[in-house]
Amino acid sequence: MNLNLLSCDAQRPDKRAISNCLAEISGIDGSLASELTEILLEGDPVEIEVEDKNTSSAYRALRKLGIDYEIVE
Repeated sequence: MNLNLLSCDAQRPDKRAISNCLAEISGIDGSLASELTEILLEGDPVEIEVEDKNTSSAYRALRKLGIDYEIVE
């Protein structure tokens, strides 16, 4: 399943936590996760692929970090 990460509305976004979350839920390496985090925090949407077994935990983690997302079918 693909998710389109739209924005992060946390007052003080934790770049490291967001990067670790992206790496964990999508299975990408740390450097790519850091790059995608920077893009997201600059205000541009980012699309990631989440494995089906991780979907419910991915939703919870993204909400906890203040990341708005939409499901791409």
